[in-house]
Amino acid sequence: MASLRRFLFGSALAVLGLSGPGQVRSEDLETIAPYKMLRSLQFVQDSVVLGDHSAGEIQRFMLETIDKRLRQADASVFESTDNVDAALIYAMSGGNPQTLEYLVARDVDGNFDNRVTDALRKYLAGKGTLIAKSLGELVWEYKDSKIVPYLALVAGNVTISTNPKGALKFYDWARLTAPGTIVEEAALRRSVAIAIEAGDVPKAATYANRYARRFLHSPYASQFADLFVRLVVERYELLNADDVSATFGYMDKDRAREIYLRIARAAAVRGKNQLAGLAAERAKALSGTAEGADTLARLYGGLAEVPTSDILSAVDALASIPEKDLSPADRALRAAAEAVAREILSQPAQEGSSPQPADAPAAAVEAMATPEQGEPLQFPGEVPASETVAKKTAPAKTKADEIAMDPQFRDFVSSGRSRLQEIDSLLQEEAQ
Repeated sequence: MASLRRFLFGSALAVLGLSGPGQVRSEDLETIAPYKMLRSLQFVQDSVVLGDHSAGEIQRFMLETIDKRLRQADASVFESTDNVDAALIYAMSGGNPQTLEYLVARDVDGNFDNRVTDALRKYLAGKGTLIAKSLGELVWEYKDSKIVPYLALVAGNVTISTNPKGALKFYDWARLTAPGTIVEEAALRRSVAIAIEAGDVPKAATYANRYARRFLHSPYASQFADLFVRLVVERYELLNADDVSATFGYMDKDRAREIYLRIARAAAVRGKNQLAGLAAERAKALSGTAEGADTLARLYGGLAEVPTSDILSAVDALASIPEKDLSPADRALRAAAEAVAREILSQPAQEGSSPQPADAPAAAVEAMATPEQGEPLQFPGEVPASETVAKKTAPAKTKADEIAMDPQFRDFVSSGRSRLQEIDSLLQEEAQ
């Protein structure tokens, strides 16, 4: 990595005609064209999203160097469209917003398009929604220029809150006009979020696959991981299994294991037991010698089994996990799951009868009213289907809806639901 960092640094400075930061002299700044400096900045920024996080230090150096050059440049420098574009792209690439203000104030010859600079100044000042329409028109007008990928990205950013589908079109334009760059990375990541929010599963899966193929080593990939876990857990039933497998196929073993574990946890808490079990098994298969990974896979796999007829095995599996191997949050999650299991195994006492002992597992499992074959599995705490309740627990000449309204049974259901809410709250706290 050190050799790669030296190579990137040397490549960036070579464009400037320099061999090190210490050699940036005033005469250098007066002779190097801003657009050449911008090329170096773009090279470094693209290297960052492609995986060289150490290039961030070089990026800061390049931004500072370009800032000095733009402020010291003679007005005649901006008679070149390339240099005007360089100043605008610099402003949209994390540069100093005050520098754009400075350049516009000195632009007595009209080298800068006032419509573009006014839109960018409002955007950089946090007033982007005021110029959403005009900025969209500028994207079309500048469709053949060097600034269009950046303008399209900005247009998407200011449109997303009012017109997500329109923002998606701008992001598509941005990534297609700047493939393999920091612009494409940002556009793809935000496109995944929009597609998930809109419920467009095919598009979300396509964007996720493209992101995984290109930018898994970006410093922003953790945001993508959050989105991908959400996509799989929330839209599992609508996803194509091959699409999901293809996206995982671009991940190294450690990253895939981490995401499988996160999917297992989220799915277990949301009652998607089949998905939770599958993800836990995949994580376990990838764990190898990874410290703690197998333990978490067992934990989340056990959580998935709590709502099933194999609850006794699930409870034993959860109890067998050493306390020291779990984080405080995971210990609390296990405790909440065990509490749910205890509620399930302690069937509610019928009026006039003695409570069932806790050590009567066979009777308790029978009383869980396990759904018949072909019915969807029910999450603990849900009111069982009336037909099932009537068949399993109703005494002669007693209606199913009367059983459902029994106060003790209702208390049991409410208790189970409250335990589930505890688990969900724990997951939300962990994500914050």
